[in-house]
Amino acid sequence: MSIKPPPLPPEHLRDPGDAWVEGPDGKRYWGRFGAAGLVALHPPLGILLQLRAEWSHHGGTWGIPGGALKMGEEPIAAALREAGEEAGVPEGAIEVLETSRLDLGFWSYTTVIGVAGAFFEPTPTDAESVALEWVPIDAVQDRELHPAFGAGWPDLRARLHAYLRSGHRLDLDD
Repeated sequence: MSIKPPPLPPEHLRDPGDAWVEGPDGKRYWGRFGAAGLVALHPPLGILLQLRAEWSHHGGTWGIPGGALKMGEEPIAAALREAGEEAGVPEGAIEVLETSRLDLGFWSYTTVIGVAGAFFEPTPTDAESVALEWVPIDAVQDRELHPAFGAGWPDLRARLHAYLRSGHRLDLDD
């Protein structure tokens, strides 16, 4: 695992959303316009988890693909774009079920929950992903989780189990 981040593109080519926001308590959050991530569910396999590169924020932990919103970008579009960039999630592979938003007033994070209509093999497609795996829902908590993802996992787990108990989309291809 690399502990050195890849070089940044020249400043004139960077999106203004790719920046840290500092809260009143001095805590830093990635994404000037907020951030979003994708919980991709494949009912037979579980959810798609990403092992974050050591150089990234909370590197070496497992979480979901996601990142900063670009200027003017909607959170669902950002989560799907980031999942494609970081995990090779094919365009059109995810049906969005719902979103939830953590709003701190000065920064927000949107979690997008979606279901994969068919199996796809996730692939690390940029330097932010060390590994990607479909992990059974009841095994997620056994990983060393990104702190924010870990804090939200009990609620997400309950919501995912509710979808599965309702029979939602269990007729998907595997």
